[in-house]
Amino acid sequence: MSTYDTSSSTALHYIYDPLCGWCYGAAPLAAVAREIMPVIGHGGGMMMDANRQQVSPALRDYVMPYDHRIAELTGQPFGDDYFNGLLLDETAVFDSAPPIKAILAAEDISGRGLDMLARLQAAHYVEGKRVADEDVLQALAAELGLNGEAFAQAYGRVGEEELQQHIAASRRLLAQVGGHGFPTFVLEQDGRFEVLDAGRWLGEPDAWREHLAAYTHR
Repeated sequence: MSTYDTSSSTALHYIYDPLCGWCYGAAPLAAVAREIMPVIGHGGGMMMDANRQQVSPALRDYVMPYDHRIAELTGQPFGDDYFNGLLLDETAVFDSAPPIKAILAAEDISGRGLDMLARLQAAHYVEGKRVADEDVLQALAAELGLNGEAFAQAYGRVGEEELQQHIAASRRLLAQVGGHGFPTFVLEQDGRFEVLDAGRWLGEPDAWREHLAAYTHR
């Protein structure tokens, strides 16, 4: 449960992608932030359309050094089912669109979009699940305690146009604040926007908590 002051005009915008390893590395920072202030998620669509990728030896060789580096810096776990399961499954596709739709659906029906993001990240990077598959997304929603029928209907309502509008708005925000890729955390306070350098806090959620809390007491 969040304990922040809901009358505050301070909020944190989180520009992410569900298939971004560094966003998974920053997941503890997002979780801590949600205890302190409202956090608003913005899906970036990193691996969509022409950028969606079939799992291949080339993809595995590309992502694994980054994943090991992320684990080293942040302490976030990467599972054997991911490294030696999903990354060897050449029938799997990495596509950001379905998981972002699932996040928007969870937000629509229960305000739990960021809970869905966190569950998706663990499913992908620890459990090696195919989070671009609709049946997997439906199962993850059920694990979160979301009503299955309501989730399926909300997921179906997120059409291509709405998804593209969401992605475009996220990227406009990223450009507006001068952010560089995912993840980007943007503090909004009294109508002013400030990019917070989350990189310096990776693996240091308690220090990040103190840093954010200072903004709520100004």
